[in-house]
Amino acid sequence: MTHTHLSDRYQDGTSIVHRLDPRVKVIVTLLFIMSNVLLPDGAWTAFALSLGLVTLVCALAGFGALFALKRSFVALPFVLVAITVLFTTPGRTVAGWQIGDSALIVTDAGATRFFSILARSWISVQMAIALTAVTNIPDLLHALRHLRAPALLVGVMGFMLRYLDVLTDEALRLMRARDARSVGSGGSLVWRAQVAGYMVGQLFLRTYERSERVYQAMLARGFDGRFLTTNPHQMRENDWWALAVAVVALALVHAAGYALRMS
Repeated sequence: MTHTHLSDRYQDGTSIVHRLDPRVKVIVTLLFIMSNVLLPDGAWTAFALSLGLVTLVCALAGFGALFALKRSFVALPFVLVAITVLFTTPGRTVAGWQIGDSALIVTDAGATRFFSILARSWISVQMAIALTAVTNIPDLLHALRHLRAPALLVGVMGFMLRYLDVLTDEALRLMRARDARSVGSGGSLVWRAQVAGYMVGQLFLRTYERSERVYQAMLARGFDGRFLTTNPHQMRENDWWALAVAVVALALVHAAGYALRMS
């Protein structure tokens, strides 16, 4: 059995986007997401411009225009938690259903808000996907540290990303052991539920034991909480220009969103 490592999200390249300082890429991504969040509901032109910016970034990185788009659909089911705004936002009725003694009424304002939330989340996820595709994990962690993110938060993120693959390997070993011992068991639903419960318990125990060994190994090697990298992380002229252009572009998108919404 094989699985995909988190580090495989990074796509090696020599494009202009790859060569930018990681701090620039992190700042631009955060500003982009914040700009999307602050756009008013129904600013469809501004959302389209934001999507165009993501497409441009992917094209400059050499991934193709649909790189982030194809990978972002996995996040759409999580946006369905906002579906209640269709029925709870006051406005003009556009559709309705009678379910027993209750009525579900969709309003125009509710539909606008829901699809705006969908657009914000979907486009923001695409920019995050582009960020992880052009920046490897050590550089991302160092960029966060340079930007004065809490050291504890950066450390937890680093260990989580490093050892999530270890947990996946342990789970795969447990699954192989289960398959090797399940010949003739029938594989009923009850049996599978019992085995899944045992596997979760075993994985928890193995994780706890391994964490102790990892901690002792870190102390023996003098780990001080920093993850080292060969990237010097020095801001160059191109980095400053890229940051300035990105800020201006986001400001124009944001201004267009409010201007078109008010007109």
